[in-house]
Order: sequence, then structure tokens, then C-alpha cells
Amino acid sequence: MSETVVGILGLLVLLAVFLTGLELGFSMAVIGFLGYCCIVSTKAGLSMVAQDIYDTFSTYGFTVVPVFILMGQIAFNGGIARRLYAAAYRFIGHIPGGLAMATVAGATAFGSVTGSTTATAATFAGVGIPEMDRYGYSRVLSTGVVAASGCLGCLIPPSVPLIIYGIITEQSIGKLFLASIIPGILSSLCFLLIIYGWARMNPSIAPKGERSSWAERMTSAKGVIGVAIIFVVVMGGLLQGFFTPTEAGSVGAFAVAVLAFVSRDIDFSGLSKSLRESLVTACMVMLLIAGSTIFGHFITVTKIPMMAADWIIKLPLHPHLIVVLIGLIYLIGGSFIDDLAFMILATPIFYPVVVKLGYDLIWFGIFIQLTVMIGVIIPPVAINVFVVRNVTKESLSTIYRGVTPFLLGLAFVIFLLFLFPQLALFIPSFLRY
Repeated sequence: MSETVVGILGLLVLLAVFLTGLELGFSMAVIGFLGYCCIVSTKAGLSMVAQDIYDTFSTYGFTVVPVFILMGQIAFNGGIARRLYAAAYRFIGHIPGGLAMATVAGATAFGSVTGSTTATAATFAGVGIPEMDRYGYSRVLSTGVVAASGCLGCLIPPSVPLIIYGIITEQSIGKLFLASIIPGILSSLCFLLIIYGWARMNPSIAPKGERSSWAERMTSAKGVIGVAIIFVVVMGGLLQGFFTPTEAGSVGAFAVAVLAFVSRDIDFSGLSKSLRESLVTACMVMLLIAGSTIFGHFITVTKIPMMAADWIIKLPLHPHLIVVLIGLIYLIGGSFIDDLAFMILATPIFYPVVVKLGYDLIWFGIFIQLTVMIGVIIPPVAINVFVVRNVTKESLSTIYRGVTPFLLGLAFVIFLLFLFPQLALFIPSFLRY
């Protein structure tokens, strides 16, 4: 068999194995090893696997993954979300759809601390939906807004998917974080406008909440000052070159832990739980990275990435259409397997195409994250929808009806990103390293 045929068979076997429920990182490692042995030699395959695993777990740059995950887990277990939610409600809970808007605002702030879409969705499914139930909100709106708002964790820095994208493409993680700020804010604003318009057209789905006094607002705002300071210190340190991404994550994790202890929202058992959960998640992510590295070496020797790049570039289409086609592949692939896993699988194949087309890889990273955001709320593998369903026991059809309007908002942000690439590239241009 030719190298290309072996590569195609390897991809098909990987997809089939994943559908059985086997861990993707392990699957990629095994199939990549066997395929590499088939094309090169068993001795070379054994050497390649040993070197890739050692490099993945010994590279200092990869420490950025566990520190940001730890930062998010401490925030998740420390009750920070409840304070963010309460503050947002005090300020905007009295306008049409205000409670749902408060959920978006709180989830955006929480996502900026955790970088996790599932943690954000799970937290606000438990915190926000009961509050919206109490005020008579429709479950279509409440479950939809929580599932959609949770996906902001894919984009708002610090974002674990952005970290992994930066590792795969060898791009500055600091620049990727900064590039995501404006698109992330635009996504949040689109969600707010959608909620407001929806509530104005159908007031019965989102009754107005109580108007809070300015004294109550200022009191609630005290609960988010710490989060704001942490965000400014972490992102400002990156922007000014004071911190590397790993150092920024370490500072952020320490600061969130101090904030949680000072606020008495977490004790040593909660910290221990955060450490355990962070270790499990970080190991899973590192296994994905190691597996994708091994599989990537196998795919490279099959010459499939180069052939795909040459074929796509020769298509009689505008470069924008080619990038949209690549985005659709990410979207479709991420609808059948986990979006993060598919991003790890597909990025080594497609980013050489993007380079040949002349697009900036920082811009492309933000574009891919927006497609991942859509992927976490569309069927059949809509992880955020399943998280919300598990917490609320609501029907999938109700939640899917709720997230549909927000898909239009994300599509609009992608459209703006194509029209104005500087939305993603302006802030990173000021980074000093």
C-alpha cells in the first residue's frame, strides 16, 4: 500500500475507534505508532513514541496548561460565579431579559477566569436557571442562554483551546489571548442584543426583575473587584511583557486562591478537590497533546497534509471561501466528536493551508475558536447542551430551541472577523515579546 492509502486508513480507523468511546489521546498514540511503523520501521516508531511523550511532558512551555486549569478549578469551587452573577443582576436585572443578560455578563466574567466552557455552563446551570425559574422565565430562554454563554469560555482568555492551538501551531499564546478579547466582547454584546430583542418581542418569556438601588449595586460590585484586578494583572502583565503565559497563569492561580480564601469561599478540602480535578483534567489534555503529536508525525510521513494543502489551494475559489470551507470542516467534525479533540486532530492538517493562503495564524486561531464555540451548542455532540440537560433535567429539544438565536450572533461575529481582521490583530500588535 502507498503511504497515502495507509494515512487514509489510519484516519478512518481513528474515527471508528473514537466512536467506540475509547480515549482519543490514547487512540491517536496507538494508531499513529502503528501507522508510522508500517511506513517507516518498528524501530523508528518506538523511538518516535518515546521521544514525543518525553518532549510533551518535559517541555516547560506546556506548563501553561495545568496552571490555567488550576486557576479555573479554584474559581469554580470557590463560589466566584455566584458573586459575579449577583452583581450583574443588580445592575441589569430590571430591564427586559435582564436576568438572562446578567447570566451572559456573569458567564463572560467567569469564563475570563476559568477558560472552561463546561465549567461555565455547569456553574450557571446551577446558579442562573433556578433564579430565572423563580422570576418566571421560559425554560427555552434560560437553558438556551446558559448553554450558549458557557461557550464563551472557548474564547475569553485564558482559554484552554487557545493554549492548545498555540502549542500546535507554535504561535504566541499571549498574542492569542489578547487577540480573543475584542471578538469575545463582541460575542457577549451580540448575546445581550439577542436577549433584549427576544424579550421585547415576547415579554412573557422574560419578565422584568426588580430594580436595585445604587447602594445595592455598589455593594454587589465589591464582590467582583477582586476578579477584575486579577484579570487586569494577568492580561496587563502579558501585554507589557512582565509575564510569560506560564507565569501569568501561575500568578492568576495564586491570586484566585488567595481571593477565595480571603472571601472564605473555599477551605483546604475545596483546594484539595481543585488540585485533584486540575490534575485529572491536565493529564487528559497532556495525553491529547502527546497523542496528537505522535499521530501528527504519522500523518506527516503520509504526505496527506501537503497533498491536502496543494489540492485546496488549487481550488478555483476565493481564499475567503477556502477558509470558510475549512471552518465548516471543523464545525462538522466537531459535531461528531469532541470539538477540542477534533481541533487537535485537524489543525496540523489545515494550518499549512492557511499559511500558504497568506492568512495570519493568530487570526485563524480566533476564527477556529468561534467555530468551536458554535460546535459546543449544535447537535449531535453538543457538550454544553448535555451539561445543561444533566443539571436541569430539561428536554434536549427545549435547550436546542433556546440556543438557536445565539448561533446567529456567533455567525455574525465570524462575518465581522472576515471583514475586519484587525478585530483580532489590533491588540496583539502591542505585545512586547
